[in-house]
Amino acid sequence: MITARFEDRFESRLSSLRATGEAFAIATVVRTVDATSAKPGAKAIVLADGTIAEGWIGGGCARSAVGKAGMAAIRAGRPQFISLRPEELLAAEGVVPGEERAGVRFARNGCPSKGSMDIFVEPVLPRPRLVVFGAGPVAMALADLAGRFDMHRVLAAPGLGLGIADGVADQVQDGFALEAGAAGQRFVVVATQGRGDEAGLRAALASGAEYVAFVGSRRKLATLAARLRADGVEEAALARVKAPAGLDIHAITPEEIALSILAEITMRRRAGEREGGANG
Repeated sequence: MITARFEDRFESRLSSLRATGEAFAIATVVRTVDATSAKPGAKAIVLADGTIAEGWIGGGCARSAVGKAGMAAIRAGRPQFISLRPEELLAAEGVVPGEERAGVRFARNGCPSKGSMDIFVEPVLPRPRLVVFGAGPVAMALADLAGRFDMHRVLAAPGLGLGIADGVADQVQDGFALEAGAAGQRFVVVATQGRGDEAGLRAALASGAEYVAFVGSRRKLATLAARLRADGVEEAALARVKAPAGLDIHAITPEEIALSILAEITMRRRAGEREGGANG
């Protein structure tokens, strides 16, 4: 009965975190040696700040190391494998706490039990979010094609239903309203094509997205940028806009343009993951 209640709480917390799009990690004990309070199969949920939110992987001796590994896994976007061992065992094997060998990061177990635990820590990251401004052929082709790339898609244009995307952002008077504080990577494409270009660019630049692209020529963007610049938009923000959107694959049709944009987004997305792994 106690185990059932524990599993219910654990699954409930997992569902809640996934629903809110919050990044977290799942730590699983895969091996123990000698006396340890947690046994193989024990699990815990680790938040981005290292807090153990739910579950059990041992007492204070393990929680600190697992919390740090959880933060590292989330930051790097890749799993961590930690081996928690007594100090004398680490010394006998010639490793120091914090050292990594062959994908295993070693940590010191200072508990009197002198047990050892191997723990696999896997990050669970929110899906990247693609926000598309516009309701024209390019916008629709982009939203449709992006459904094959495991992205949360949001269309921002008046009078749209939810059929082609996961969400719809509101159009407010002459501007666009985006969800504030959304988790995960965010890629914004302004595909208004003459119907709300300036408003779309304002909202895109204010979103803090990793990638902002404009479906249109450099000359058209320059004209819009001049108006935004005169209205106080910073030069550094304007310089972040990619125009024309997408990689140069000589695209002509809306579907080809959408493909070129998704290719560029994929390149940016994977480059960010590699950089995160290198820094982690």
